[in-house]
Amino acid sequence: MDPRLKAFERLLNIMDDLREKCPWDRKQTMDTLSSLTIEETYELVDAIQSKNPKDIKEEIGDILLHMVFYAKIGSETGDFDITDALESISDKLVRRHPHIYGDVQAEDADVVKQNWERIKMAEGKKSVLQGVPDSLPAIIKAQRMQEKAAQVGFEWDEAEDVWDKVKEELDEFYQAAQADEHQEMTEEFGDVLFSLINYARFKKIDCYYALDLTNRKFKRRVEYIEQYAPKALTDMTLEEMDALWNEAKTAK
Repeated sequence: MDPRLKAFERLLNIMDDLREKCPWDRKQTMDTLSSLTIEETYELVDAIQSKNPKDIKEEIGDILLHMVFYAKIGSETGDFDITDALESISDKLVRRHPHIYGDVQAEDADVVKQNWERIKMAEGKKSVLQGVPDSLPAIIKAQRMQEKAAQVGFEWDEAEDVWDKVKEELDEFYQAAQADEHQEMTEEFGDVLFSLINYARFKKIDCYYALDLTNRKFKRRVEYIEQYAPKALTDMTLEEMDALWNEAKTAK
């Protein structure tokens, strides 16, 4: 037997045992598992960003366990089972890759994306944005919506056009800030972020990853200040902390 199939069969059998014999596993529902699945997904992202193969392997296993768990619950209610889920994704992949399983030509990734969105619409999707989950983190959601809209031609022609929009939104935000209108400031700030994300997308920047890099950098430098501060931070001046901040920039 293919070792991949053997390993997957082992996981399925263990899931059957746990669902029958373990009090905790037996009481779980799709609703109780969903928040845990979100946590596991973020743990996988952390492992990937830490570039730790051992942790990545472990977190992939945790995600697979959750998928098998959902399928097991689905089989108990008679709605679907793991076979249905696997066949469904396989059918979808074949259907949406006509350049592999049909006679459509697609010479680059952009054409593949465009074909994918066209096929989705032909399958009955009511909106090109329908597949973007409402619960996605806002920065990821913005970039995904922009990408999907672009696949059907709702797109700027040049990056400079997008940058002009960024400057326009910045000016509108500044005017709202000067007027001290909180609701208007909030809306205009959202427009600034959305336009910046759009410009970053034109420059092939993953906005979530870019902000996460900055968050991690900020965390490292603040921790450096805390470690080397000669006294409590609350007793230090901004200039003293800024000096340590500059040291942290060059510290290994």
